Amino acid sequence: MKLSSKDYAAAQDVADELAGFRDEFYIQPESIYLDGNSLGLLSKRAEASLLDLLGSWKQLGIDGWTEGKNPWYYMAGRLGEKMAPLVGAEPEEVMVTGSTTANLHQMLATFYRPEGSRTKILADELNFPSDLYAIKSQIKLRGLDPQEHLVSVKSRDGHTLSEDDIITAMTGEVAVAVLPGVLYRSGQILDMERLTAAAHERGILIGFDLCHSIGSVPHALHDWNTDFAFWCTYKHLNGGPGSSGGLFVNRRLFGTEPGLAGWFGSDKEKQFDMDHVMTPAGDAAAYQVGTPNILSAAPVIGSLELFEEAGIGRIREKSLRLTDYLIGLVGELLTGYGFSIASPAGHAQRGGHVYLEHDEAARICRALKEEGVIPDFRAPKGIRLAPVALYNSFEEVRRAMLILRDIMKEERYTKFENRRGIIA
Repeated sequence: MKLSSKDYAAAQDVADELAGFRDEFYIQPESIYLDGNSLGLLSKRAEASLLDLLGSWKQLGIDGWTEGKNPWYYMAGRLGEKMAPLVGAEPEEVMVTGSTTANLHQMLATFYRPEGSRTKILADELNFPSDLYAIKSQIKLRGLDPQEHLVSVKSRDGHTLSEDDIITAMTGEVAVAVLPGVLYRSGQILDMERLTAAAHERGILIGFDLCHSIGSVPHALHDWNTDFAFWCTYKHLNGGPGSSGGLFVNRRLFGTEPGLAGWFGSDKEKQFDMDHVMTPAGDAAAYQVGTPNILSAAPVIGSLELFEEAGIGRIREKSLRLTDYLIGLVGELLTGYGFSIASPAGHAQRGGHVYLEHDEAARICRALKEEGVIPDFRAPKGIRLAPVALYNSFEEVRRAMLILRDIMKEERYTKFENRRGIIA
């Protein structure tokens, strides 16, 4: 039976243990949404938890900080406890707070302490630009030159990183390493356990950007002894546009003075004493800065309920089957049309999306959107496709690839300019 046959896809969907979760999301008719690695879809429970928080503001006013179903004063910590299993952390090691870049700034302000010969930050040339902006600015704030004090690990193929190359770059001049858990273009998973061990053997602190892995890939940050991590909640976690970010600090680092101090990092029993000398919280809560964005965190409450019920293990298993299926369909339907797959083939190295390359990628993405398939373009010639375990079906993947084949066969993409829109 061909992979592209309707019967094959139907059989996979019938056997899907997570199929029922699709009904939890707002799925637009006549649309196949494959951009969940950029912005996840709205779930009914996320909507309900947001409305519930609005209701507490309406009904309780300022008393919403300490009363109601989800008191705002304690919400960041309680969300952190619920999110901890997704990153393999102890509950007190995780906080839902800030944004990805703000949390990276906090981690570097706290843990990047250039001294003696150790003055450099190690990153990679494939990293998401915002991380590199933050890293360079933190180097400049120490009066140092990023040209000299940023070590950028090169890619051998333009798509993936070699862990051997990263480890080789961990010299005695490196103070901190900041790396992606999953590369945002190719979807490669880095071996975070191995890299953490190698960094520590060399006296280097190491942290990971989990934006493209949390919610699709299991982690064990505490057991790996990772020093810190940070992430967003609007991709695979479906928290909504601009929803609050998250951070992890290993408990053995508790007590390190926060580099960016703010009153929500205070010990909760002391915070409203209004003392001008800060008493930091004794756990990851110390690395909060300002008042939490309650309405931006509210949808995450409902979203995390779904992850607790589905289990990250089952989510990962289905995600791999979906991306395997998509890759198989590319081979069956799109051979000869100029596509190449830049994502790793092996399960241990592949995250939750597939990265295709084509010289006409921008206009192909526009043609797909016109046909109701929502992909994600990444310059210069990348198409990211993310079939999400909680709401995408095998039949959707099948139909999307058939539509793509027809677009290529009939050259429907040629009516569009080959350039990205304002948002790729």
